[in-house]
Amino acid sequence: MKTIVRQFEKRRAFTIVELLTVMSIIVILIGLLVPALNKVRIYAKEVTQNAQFHSIEAALELFNNAFDGYPDSAAVDSSGSMYLYCGAMKLCEAMMGQDMLGFHSNSVFRADGRDAAGATLLYDPTADLTARKGPYLPPESADAVEVGEIWPTKVTATTPSAGAFMARSRVLCDVYTRRLDSGRKAGMPVLYYKADTTGKGRFHDPSRAATMTPTDNRGNIYNFLDNQDLIDLGMPGAAAAGMPYVPKMDFNRFYKNTLSDKVTTVDRPFRADTYILISAGYDAEYGTADDIMNFKWDYKELVP
Repeated sequence: MKTIVRQFEKRRAFTIVELLTVMSIIVILIGLLVPALNKVRIYAKEVTQNAQFHSIEAALELFNNAFDGYPDSAAVDSSGSMYLYCGAMKLCEAMMGQDMLGFHSNSVFRADGRDAAGATLLYDPTADLTARKGPYLPPESADAVEVGEIWPTKVTATTPSAGAFMARSRVLCDVYTRRLDSGRKAGMPVLYYKADTTGKGRFHDPSRAATMTPTDNRGNIYNFLDNQDLIDLGMPGAAAAGMPYVPKMDFNRFYKNTLSDKVTTVDRPFRADTYILISAGYDAEYGTADDIMNFKWDYKELVP
């Protein structure tokens, strides 16, 4: 009887082979589960990003109704001094105002926040706010970030200067937040391009890009230069980490990826009569397959 009990007690333990088998199965299951969970997380972020675009679009319609047109998106301000003030920054000013207290009805989209003559500072938080409209987006939910916080080593100017961004100019950031060099968590700027509906904008032709300027789209409906100086700043932290950076979003990729596949008689862009919004997506790099735009599109890789 004692022998039988002793044998039963020995059988209660797992063998090394059994333990290794169970561990192998667990590892295989984890290997199958993690990619699936990652896809779910990426899809959830994409849904959130599209929801942000819907909010911005609703706000832009309110702006359009109030001012009979969408905000300008040219890469320079209206002062004639070639101060860099691109589409992403103008979008943020139109939605929030430069000081987050609403858009000033006398604004001409100058980087320094002054009137057309340059004499009066419009965005003075201590002044009468009756001339303000909005904010069209709630300040608590709109991730408006100064470009100096996104690129602290590249954007340092505190006053407008020709060919440079002001560090305090704000942009609306997408939902793909990451910790920046400044310590703040934020996404990449939402790019904004306004369609030229004056009659001069009739084409969607990358071959015209060579002679384009920030103020002359050479007959194209969209000017890829509207945000290109901002794109060329690269991914935050890349320079500090010694990572070479070549922007993926050049004029060929911009015009190819915004080309509508619904019109076959002539090259036409998506949303030819309004505007385009672009998020850099999960990889924080514009011009790649995970970009998100305010329309359904297919990434078109360019083969050299």
